Amino acid sequence: MKPDTRARPSGHGFGVRAVVFDFDGVIVDTETSLLQSWIDLFAQYGCPPPSLVEWKQRIGSSLHRDLMPSLLKSCPTDIDEPEARRWRVQRSRELCARTGLLPGVTSWLREASERGVLLGVASSSPSDWVVGNLRRLNVAGSFTAISCGGPGIPGKPAPDLYLRTCAALGVPPEAALAVEDSPNGIRAANLAGLSCVAVPNGVTSDMDLSQADLVIPSLADCSLEEAVGQLAACQQLRAQGQT
Repeated sequence: MKPDTRARPSGHGFGVRAVVFDFDGVIVDTETSLLQSWIDLFAQYGCPPPSLVEWKQRIGSSLHRDLMPSLLKSCPTDIDEPEARRWRVQRSRELCARTGLLPGVTSWLREASERGVLLGVASSSPSDWVVGNLRRLNVAGSFTAISCGGPGIPGKPAPDLYLRTCAALGVPPEAALAVEDSPNGIRAANLAGLSCVAVPNGVTSDMDLSQADLVIPSLADCSLEEAVGQLAACQQLRAQGQT
């Protein structure tokens, strides 16, 4: 008799009940566009480009989007800060408007839906940025819960965003899987108690993502089912090593 492989409600029997995605660099390659918008702004004022090392250190946190202090410090002329910020935001929107979903995202969303696995987003970026881009790409409705950075909400590497998302989904963190692209995001997922799959992008590919439970080159290289299976195998091996 063949096993029943039909989707089960709420992900029971699958290994995870929810998948919680980071946004920038995981669902859409906004990291490249965001960095380019700052490079272009620095060039507008005749300043050398911002430090890539500094940018990488901030990726995934609530701080990585704002390089204005560095610009104000390095620029020899006076800057109209509000106007410079407006220019930079508009430039980032122009660049991001050209981007689509990263490879494999659509198939993971579809597979989760078919299996009854809930979907959420936990991002240090502001809500208007995250939700606006999800709507632009016609996938906002795929997510039951979206938690974003904002006043009074600690960004990553604090675990709060993941804890808020899991609570909104009604799923304990240990039954959820995080999908991340940066050390800050991985640490947040670890602290919250989620298993974590790391998917590096063009900006984070040379960063240390070893604290994730599983690292894959792209979501297109591994189905959700395969990822869950590999995670289960790794956890089993760790458990055997502790006995």
